Amino acid sequence: MPASAPRDPAPAASRPRAATRAYSGLPRWIYIPAAAGALFVLIPFLGILARVDWLHFVPLITSASSLTALGLSLETALASTAACLVLGVPMALVLARGPVRGRRWLRSLVLLPLVLPPVVGGLALLYTFGRLGLVGRWLDVLGVHLAFTTTAVVMAQAFVSLPFLVVSLEGALRTAGGRYEAVAATLGAAPTHVFRRVTLPLVLPGLASGLVLAFARSLGEFGATLTFAGSLEGVTRTLPLEVYLQREVDPDAAVALALVLVVVAAAVVGVAYGRRVDRAAGA
Repeated sequence: MPASAPRDPAPAASRPRAATRAYSGLPRWIYIPAAAGALFVLIPFLGILARVDWLHFVPLITSASSLTALGLSLETALASTAACLVLGVPMALVLARGPVRGRRWLRSLVLLPLVLPPVVGGLALLYTFGRLGLVGRWLDVLGVHLAFTTTAVVMAQAFVSLPFLVVSLEGALRTAGGRYEAVAATLGAAPTHVFRRVTLPLVLPGLASGLVLAFARSLGEFGATLTFAGSLEGVTRTLPLEVYLQREVDPDAAVALALVLVVVAAAVVGVAYGRRVDRAAGA
């Protein structure tokens, strides 16, 4: 009898791997706390919807003070997002690619505003850039006053939103790796040219997501703004501050403006999440 051909062990070896990749089962009990968590987040927003005075919704959100606060919020949020772009991109590049010692400690300092109460960040800015602050006293000699101005609003927003851009972009840089930049460098491209023509296009989705999240965080900033910039109508009173003040004077207006912030935040987060899903699908 002819000898039988040896069996190929590859298909058998690949079966457990395929089964592992295909496995998506979860314990049934896990859906109970997951549903409870989803309801815990969703129900408060439903409470806002139930409290809105829909008959007077448009007049409430189009009053003079509301429109002024909304316009100031959009203006300062865009300015702070631009500041995050200028400062955050180099920081993310250094943290992801730079040969810097103590990178872990540097990253911890950069991300510190994420875990600090915003009021603490506002106090830090006030004692640094206020008239009697560490830097502010020297600026005061030059006639430059930052605290309790629109510039202070932008600084407070950028302080709390900068880590969002840095985290998003650093993650994109680490995921992309450095092989394409290395190839471009071996072909004689200068570092600036590599950064502009290779690195930025590779991490553009992550950069866009970081910018969107930074804008959303700036738009909703309250504590640091109130502490460092105050609440002057038309100067430093952004929409979150207007909501807080209207809560005591006109609760219906406060709820209507809160709903506007919720809708804007949901749209921004949806755009950022959609970009991440598209990037993951493309990968």
